[in-house]
Amino acid sequence: KALKEGKQPSLDSMLSKQTEIDLRIPSLLPEDYIFDVSLRLSFYKRIASCSTANDVDEIQVELIDRFGLLPDAAKNLASIAKLRLKAEKIGISRIDASAEGGVVEFSDNTKVDPMFIIGLMQQQPQIYKMEGANKLKFKIKSSDSKSRLQLISSMLAEFSRKQAPANIH
Repeated sequence: KALKEGKQPSLDSMLSKQTEIDLRIPSLLPEDYIFDVSLRLSFYKRIASCSTANDVDEIQVELIDRFGLLPDAAKNLASIAKLRLKAEKIGISRIDASAEGGVVEFSDNTKVDPMFIIGLMQQQPQIYKMEGANKLKFKIKSSDSKSRLQLISSMLAEFSRKQAPANIH
């Protein structure tokens, strides 16, 4: 991307890996929705390379135009792609959630205010705990896809609002 824009690519951006999100919900383009394997793979690649939520929306519109209404698993795939973009923006490297709770793993250069995380653990110790230096465990039940997507979306929105002040040197 940097080369296309005539800029020098930074080593950090080349080495940074995409945020991993596993919500244990169906998130795919089903075979009976897009029959052609190579076409399905090209859509996966396009979704994975989106850099804005608007890019994801445009692909959803294209899918609906070409193949009809999105099945739930495809809607989940798009929602997770948008969550990944939000998480990457604030320095979260991994989110893992199930029906019982999960883990949010912060990258070394996270923008989330550590004082906010400490406050969460102090106010709700039965829900939030740190595991190691950069993993926040949470115990919040979310029994279905919709509630789990909403839970993670709300957490990311809250983390975004509670960013650490920039270091001034």
